[in-house]
This record gives sequence, structure tokens and C-alpha cells, in this order.
Amino acid sequence: MSPATPAPSDIVLDRVSRLHPKIIDLTLDRVSWLLERVGRPQDRLPPVVHVAGTNGKGSVVAYLRAMLEAAGRRVHVYTSPHLVRFNERVRVAGDLISDQALMALLEECERANDDRPITFFEITTVAAFLAFARTPADIVLLETGLGGRLDATNVLARPLLTVITPISFDHMQYLGETLAKIAAEKAGILKQGVPCILGPQPAEALAVIEAKAGQLNAPLRRHGREWTASARHGRLVFQADGHETRLPLPRLAGAHQIDNAGMALACLPELRAFGLDDGAAARGLKLVQWPARMQRLARGRLAAMLPPGWELWLDGGHNAAAGEAIARHAQGWRERPLHLIFGMLESKDPAGFLTPLAPLAADLHAVAIGGHAALSAEQAAEAARKAGLKATAKDSVTAALAAILAAGKRRPGRILICGSLYLAGSVLAENG
Repeated sequence: MSPATPAPSDIVLDRVSRLHPKIIDLTLDRVSWLLERVGRPQDRLPPVVHVAGTNGKGSVVAYLRAMLEAAGRRVHVYTSPHLVRFNERVRVAGDLISDQALMALLEECERANDDRPITFFEITTVAAFLAFARTPADIVLLETGLGGRLDATNVLARPLLTVITPISFDHMQYLGETLAKIAAEKAGILKQGVPCILGPQPAEALAVIEAKAGQLNAPLRRHGREWTASARHGRLVFQADGHETRLPLPRLAGAHQIDNAGMALACLPELRAFGLDDGAAARGLKLVQWPARMQRLARGRLAAMLPPGWELWLDGGHNAAAGEAIARHAQGWRERPLHLIFGMLESKDPAGFLTPLAPLAADLHAVAIGGHAALSAEQAAEAARKAGLKATAKDSVTAALAAILAAGKRRPGRILICGSLYLAGSVLAENG
């Protein structure tokens, strides 16, 4: 099949996305009805770790998957969004779901839904649950979409464990305008008596989660209280329950990945039955992969444009907290100029994302993100100027790279493409 020829599953996905409403309408009614129609697969899943939060969800899932697979376990994984192909969202017993299996499941869900209104995320979540229920595995790692309480994944009566990663401002039009309201939605994944691992939280969010956990008698393992993680002398130092464990630094770049890895490590006491010991955790930290999270592109068509001494990096972070995390990492890049290539959806906050990066970047080249409700290149450039950056609009990532390289011939630099997972996905596809 040539790259220009869509896979059969892509054709079905396109049909599903066009037939069903694109507007997010947070409710469990539609997905619950469809799950009943297809035999309640959510009741036949292996033990589930359910992960919600604003930033770091996918990274925590990636660490857990790497650690569990290092322990020899078969792992189902559901994440979103995808970067290049939808199949990335559904990993069945370790492997990306095949086109044939995905197409068959989507068509089965379409028939069962019988043309009733349902969102794209809801119908694809049901398809993933069917895949997981029909294929043996030891455990499911389940990431919420954007919320928690009314997220399509939140139909499980009793997961094995829940995780809430750091909460910050994002998707406010759906989750609320305050951290307390957003935290209340994320805390909706808490279940009666089920332990919850908490990443670093603002005080306002932490208070809401603690109150909800108290109502449900859900034991909390909180960052800064029951566990901590730090980088010391080239090692990851994890402290919990009065013990200190020294492990390899995670393979994923960025200071924020220490806390993300720490959240996964804090899950270990609840996962000992799966053979997850310190050895498997160490192997997982060294083997973990999670594209577009401070990922260096060292090979590929775009990377090949760079002269010797230059580096090309990619990150899909798109909110204020992500901008701050990237800026903390970029503090260590001051020995050479940092150039940004930036694009963002129009529903996001470009000022919140770019302001922490403005003191660190020599310039910014703005691009539009094709196929999405995104800022135009000029709108993105204007937002960058307001954040204090020297910014110009470009027609494409390739044009932006060429402009940066033409102006910086005398001094090698680093180029970071950032602002959107959708932009990151298009870059990975273009880079090959």
C-alpha cells in the first residue's frame, strides 16, 4: 500500500468522525448505552490502572507500560490523542492494534449504535474496550481523554488503581475556569476504597482531591508526602515509606520527567503481584519510549536538513504548565541559541505557553497546523510577539527550518518545534 493510499481502517475512522458529532458533550449516557449493546466489555477487562490529569498522563502510562513489559507482562494500553495514525491509541497485549482488527471493531460498534448520536472518542473507546476484553492480557493502562468524572473511560466500577497527574489550566471551556473545578472533574475517576497516586498538585487542586478521596475512603499516595522523586548525582532517587531507592535516570528528557517517573514508581506497591520489582522498574526507565515529549529528532528528512552541530527537538506540550516545564529543561541549553518553531490550536493559550520560553529563545517562526482549528501563522506570530519574542510567520515547518539555518550559519543552535501534539504528529509524519 502506498503512503498516499488510506488504510481501510482510516476510511472507517473518517466516516465515523463525519457521521457523529465533533463537539465534545461530556456525559456517560451515550457510551454506557453502546457498551450495553455490545455486551459490557468493561466488565471483562483485566485489572485496570486509570490515569487522569492535565500534564504527564501519557508519560506515566509509558513508564508503567515499559516497567510492566520489562517484568514480562502483557499490557493493554489506551491513550489519546495519536500523533500520526489512530492505531497508536490502542495497544493490544503489547502490539499496536492492526488495521483489520480496528476496522472490524469500529464497524461492529457502528452497527450496534444504530445511527444514534455519539462522539468520535466515545465510539472509539468502546471499540478499544472490545479489543481488550477479547484478547488475554495481565493489565490495562487506561488514560482519560480530557476530563475524568464524565470521560468516556470512566465506566469502570472498580479499577485496581487510579493516578492523577499534575493539574493545571487546560480545556477550561469543558472543565471549568478554576483549578478547583478542574480538579473536581479529574477526581471523578476516584472510586470507593481504590488507592490513588497523586503527582505534584497546586494547593487548590490538592484540597479538592483530598476531600473527594476522604468521602470515598480512597487511600492517597501524594507527591511530597508519601513519596518524592529527585535527580541526584546522575541517578533518580525515589523515596517512599521510609525507604530510598536509587535507579537510572529516565530515558525521556526533561526535569518534569523525574516526577512523571516518580508517579509510576509510586504505583509499584499496588503492582507487586505483576512482578514489578526494582529491577523491572530500572529496566523500564531505560527502555521507555514516548514520542513528541522532548524528543530529539536525529534522523529523518527534516533532521537531515541540519548542518553538523545543530540539534532538532520536538515537544507536543500545549498549555502554560507545559511551557514552564520546557523552559526549565531549556535552562540547560544556554550554551547555544534556541530557535522555536511554533503552532497552536486556537482554543489554547499561546501567551501562557510562550511567556516562560521568551527569555530563553533567540527567535520564533510561527506556522499553521493544517486540518485543525488552529491559529494562522500570522496569528501565532503575533501572539509570540506579545509574549516578548522576535517572531515571523512561515508557510511550513520546512520553510521555518530553512530560514533559521540561513540566518544562523555562523553559530550552531538548537531548534525546538512546539505548541501542539497535532503539530508534533505532522512533523513526525513529514520527518518519516
